[in-house]
Amino acid sequence: MIEPSRLAALIASRICHDLISPVATVNSALEMMNDASDAELKAQTEQLLHNSASHATARLQFLRYAFGSAGLSDSSAARHEMRKVIEQYMESQKPELEWDIDTPHFSYSHARVLMNIVLLAIKSIPRGGVVSLKSFNDGNALTIVANASGKKVMMHEEVEIAIAGEAPEGGWKADTIQPYFANLVISELEGTLSATLKDDTAIFMARNLRATG
Repeated sequence: MIEPSRLAALIASRICHDLISPVATVNSALEMMNDASDAELKAQTEQLLHNSASHATARLQFLRYAFGSAGLSDSSAARHEMRKVIEQYMESQKPELEWDIDTPHFSYSHARVLMNIVLLAIKSIPRGGVVSLKSFNDGNALTIVANASGKKVMMHEEVEIAIAGEAPEGGWKADTIQPYFANLVISELEGTLSATLKDDTAIFMARNLRATG
């Protein structure tokens, strides 16, 4: 069990890591605009600025749900809004997205779980591929699945360690803490996290979630 203060520090570091690239590119684009001497270069710089700002905004929105208070509500999530947040985040990532989330009740807490297994899926296919999302009800329980398919699929050790409730050698770090956090938020909804590697697909499944959570 990790201390709450240390967990908060590691999650904050993880968020900063996700944001530093697009924010730094925005700053670089602004500097380039000041030095742009012709119309073509200025237009390219403006496009770079626009893309980087959009990516930074998309990541901020996504991380608000995955790690922040936006994912704490038990009220019903606006499915269109949730899908838009994930799609915009995926635009700054290599994998493509397939969507099949259609269950009677899907709360912001469920969205938080979904976004955390999306992060697991993205990391398992570093060269790109497809992340397929689906959900289904089994009685009073909800299951959320992310299938990650690609040319180079891998299952990171920290995922298996987090599921086992253990700590990696040397302790948790900012770049490995997310699977631990994912397992934690799934457990809060009385569910369990599983991760399996089958052929060219990594399967991340949050099972038996409290459907009314």
